[in-house]
Amino acid sequence: MSSTRISLHIDAPRPRVYAALIDAAIAQWKVPDGMTLVVYEFEAREGGRYRISLTYEEPGATGKTSAHTDTYHGYFRELVLNEKVVEVMEFESSKPEMQGEMTSTIALSDEDGGTRLVALHEGVPPGVAPEDNEAGWRMSLAKLAKLVGAEARFA
Repeated sequence: MSSTRISLHIDAPRPRVYAALIDAAIAQWKVPDGMTLVVYEFEAREGGRYRISLTYEEPGATGKTSAHTDTYHGYFRELVLNEKVVEVMEFESSKPEMQGEMTSTIALSDEDGGTRLVALHEGVPPGVAPEDNEAGWRMSLAKLAKLVGAEARFA
């Protein structure tokens, strides 16, 4: 299991960034380039569950769940208003190298008139290359910044 840590500055206030993290609008940002996202279930509350599929647009790409799709489910373990979102998630896969719970912790703090976002993704299954996981998160977090009407500056 590996982990990924990403830090960035978003030129938007914390409440706006936090709201986007726990809104069903994740379909607009929590998707790496070259993929589409479908939200099947989304309950934004502590203990609330969600289920999401990401489908590769490129025909040759291989999914973790099916031929071209990564489906995962999870729940919100901790929500601290305007400060922190902790999620526990797991791919729906029969492949042993893709199984196991992952934890994503996003912490927010004030910084230079905007928000410092630090994302820690722990327990990434061995079948997911850490550099691929980081690249996907960077693409998604850049889209999050645009969704809240701001620019992102990665540290």
